Parts: sequence; structure tokens; C-alpha cells
Amino acid sequence: MAGGLKDGSRALAKDTIAIIGGETLAGREVRDVLRESGIGASVELVAGGEQPGSLIAEEAGEPVVISDLESSLVADASVMVLCGSAESSRRALEHVRGRRPAPALVDVSGWLEDEPSARLRAPVLEPAGAQGSEGIQVIAHPAAIALALFLTKLAEVQALRQVVAVVFEPASERGQRGLDELQKQTVNLFAFKPLPKAVFDAQVSFNMLPAWGADAVQSLADVELRIERHLASLLGPGSSVPMPSLHLVQAPVFHGYSFSLWVLFDAPAEPDRIAAELTSVNIDVRSGDQEPPTSAGIAGQSGIVVGSMMKDRNQPQACWFWMAADNLRMSADNCVEVIREVAG
Repeated sequence: MAGGLKDGSRALAKDTIAIIGGETLAGREVRDVLRESGIGASVELVAGGEQPGSLIAEEAGEPVVISDLESSLVADASVMVLCGSAESSRRALEHVRGRRPAPALVDVSGWLEDEPSARLRAPVLEPAGAQGSEGIQVIAHPAAIALALFLTKLAEVQALRQVVAVVFEPASERGQRGLDELQKQTVNLFAFKPLPKAVFDAQVSFNMLPAWGADAVQSLADVELRIERHLASLLGPGSSVPMPSLHLVQAPVFHGYSFSLWVLFDAPAEPDRIAAELTSVNIDVRSGDQEPPTSAGIAGQSGIVVGSMMKDRNQPQACWFWMAADNLRMSADNCVEVIREVAG
């Protein structure tokens, strides 16, 4: 077991939090944030796509055995966090049906978002106590959360008329296989060897892509539509934020989202005033004399970082913004806040 969280400020009795897909990038990030959260519960890592019984390295360097979904420890879990494959998420859903009391399901991977009982969640954007704990709690796409967080706060500073957002997708959104393929492509390019393309079906290394190859595991257009759909839900009907025109681009980076945003306000914009009022708990604003945020520099940081704010030279009522967010940390932070709710 991956080191129980016994020193938390709020113990959850003998409850267990089972992370299905504990070997994945998302699963490890949820485990790490849980460890820092003060939630006093045991954490069980469960195979969610890899072979059961596989080993991972703990932070201390010792190997940890990942349990199978049929483990007795998993059967006693009060919360199941889904970070693995579509198959493991479906198996987990079948596993809890008929159990009384049924464990809470928190879906980070998003494979169950079409279930009738699914509820899209982003606690960083929700008023305290606004949501109940029933149904499958699906964590919204991290890019959608980042955009909604920024635009909602920006609209409080000055009314918005139009937004265009270009989102740069990191390889880590495709999990460890995506990272491995980008790394191997980079190495093979320097060695003049054929490029592996099992995940993207295209050259990602040293390249920018508006679409993946026809034989890719997923479609980049489908990912774009998912971000757009989640963003529309997070903003909600009657929002003061206009729905952005959004375009997703695959970037040759391992980790972290970057965003280039063009925002048209209802009146002439002053970047210095906007920057001063935009700073908040989850938004770090970099002034003009500070280094702009980068996908590499944001690693491990919660919330979003905004910088390189400047007026559009051809439109005095518009500004450009550059933003970065750690995709894995964004999902994990919101997941852990949901766990606080559903665990009572």
C-alpha cells in the first residue's frame, strides 16, 4: 500500500481511498496531493490499465505493489478515484453496483461522463456547499477549468465582449505512453531512426500539430470538443463571460498547458489595472518586468499563472494574455476537494 495518510488533520476513521489507475500519471498526482491535503485516510493504489501486481517506485525509492480491483482492501473503500483506462473505469462502476453503502466515485479520467448519474465538477469554481455528493463526480477537463477560472475573474474586472483562445496541448494528457512517445521521437530524430507513432500517428517532437494522424488512438478534434463542452458547462447559462472561440494545438512539450488568449472588452483596456485586480487565490499574475509563465515553470504549482499582458496594437479595446497551468495538478487539486466533500 502506498503509505497511508495517517497524519491528517481530519481522520476518516478506517476508510480507504482506492485510486484506480494508481500507476498512471494522474493517479500518482492524486496520491501526492492527497498526501499533502490533511485528509486522514488510507490510500490503496489499484491497477487501472497496466498488469495487476506491477511495481512502481515510491518517493523513498522502495517498490510498491499495486493491488487488483478485486482486492479486499478495495472492496472496503469508501471512495474510488478513477484515473485509469476506460475498461478499468467500467469495471469499477460494475464493482460498486449493488454495494450498500456504495463507495463514492470520483472520475478524473472522464470515461464515465456520459453515465446518467454523472455530474461535472470543478470545486475551484464552485461556491462552498453548492454541490451534493450523489452520483459519479466527474472532474472537468483541466484546460476547461483553467479557462473558466481566468475568464470568470477577468469578467469581474471588466466586462468582456469576445474571447479567442488557442490552447497548447502537452503530451502528458495522453498519459505515460504519450510522454514515452515524445521522448523516443526526440531521441530517434537525432539518431536518424524511424519515429514511433503508436499514440499520435504523427511527428510531435519539434513540431506543432493542428491534428493527429488518422490512426491515432484519439482525435485531437474530439479532445477540443470535450474542452469546449466542459467550458460551456462550467460557465453556465446566463454567464457574463462570452463563450470563447477555441482552438486546440498539439505542442511538442511533455507537461503543462499553455494558452494564448485574445480578449475584446466593452471599453478601452488598461493591462496594468487589469493585472492588479486579476490577482487572486488561484490566479498568479506576472507583471511586465517578471518572467512570463511557461509550461515547464508551472510544474507542481496549483492554479494558473498569467503574464505577458499587452494591448492589441490594432484594437484599443482588446488585450493579449499568456497563461500556463499544470494539467495534472489542476485535475488532482479539484479531485481532492471533491473527496473532502464525498467523504463527509
